[in-house]
Amino acid sequence: MKKIAIVGTGVIGAGWATHFLAHGFDVIATDPAEGAESRLRGWIDENWPVVERLGLSDDASREKLVFTTDLTAALRDADFIQESGPERLDVKQALIADIERAAKTDAIIASSSSGLSVSEIQAHAQHPERIVLGHPFNPSHIIPLVEVGGGRLTLTEYIDRAMTLYASTGKKVIRINQEVKGHIANRLQAAIWQEAISLVQRGIASVEDVDTAISYGPGLRWALLGPFLNLHASGGPGGITHVLRHLGPAQREWARDLGTYPETDDYIESIAKGVETKLQSHDFAEMIRQRDQLLIELLEAKRGLSQIP
Repeated sequence: MKKIAIVGTGVIGAGWATHFLAHGFDVIATDPAEGAESRLRGWIDENWPVVERLGLSDDASREKLVFTTDLTAALRDADFIQESGPERLDVKQALIADIERAAKTDAIIASSSSGLSVSEIQAHAQHPERIVLGHPFNPSHIIPLVEVGGGRLTLTEYIDRAMTLYASTGKKVIRINQEVKGHIANRLQAAIWQEAISLVQRGIASVEDVDTAISYGPGLRWALLGPFLNLHASGGPGGITHVLRHLGPAQREWARDLGTYPETDDYIESIAKGVETKLQSHDFAEMIRQRDQLLIELLEAKRGLSQIP
């Protein structure tokens, strides 16, 4: 597969386009929004130095990007279609119908959906067997993770082919064995957000201190080993078995006291004010630039360590 179509060129779609161009693919992007082409090309130009540092394939080139507002023209010769439209089921289903009318019969259709199930997305499709999940993490041109899975009507061969394609471009691919709302990583994030919001609402900690607790605490370790291996590393000779047996009763007690996600939007104002207060002494655009720089340095460091998964 060498011809990739990107349907939808917002932040996620632009990240995908940049990533595939950096790995030598011919990319044709389509988006009906006014000014979409200039925004996409500007985004790619701005972020090209980032993917250069991550490593370009020998045949990588921004000149391999073609843009059109004509969906049929965009999909006619595509081997792999990365759908990155709005996160609404009705929009996704309508978009899939349009894609199917224009695409080759053997083209794989991968949705970037961050939480919708493939079974829902493919419900009215003519060829649901080739529709898969290909959910990236933002910024998708930097973060390696891609969650791949299928719906009730997806054939395994299409999931396997999608995983192979993503892995060939340096992505770290994980397989979702059973559909669940939010997939895997977003559910883990939601659990953190739920308790973070609760801690602020209950007056236990400020927004700034909650962020610090993660970014200068377990977040540093999670980026290297993940929650289970870190637990194993904390258990001494007994490893994770010892830790879970030792901490199990206490953690069950903590879990009973965890907050629940707010049912209304009343909490948003206080959280937003906390973020605004924190940012008063920072240049947010520069903060994101430095974050991306550190992400790249972390990925480079991990590549050089043979025993870090």
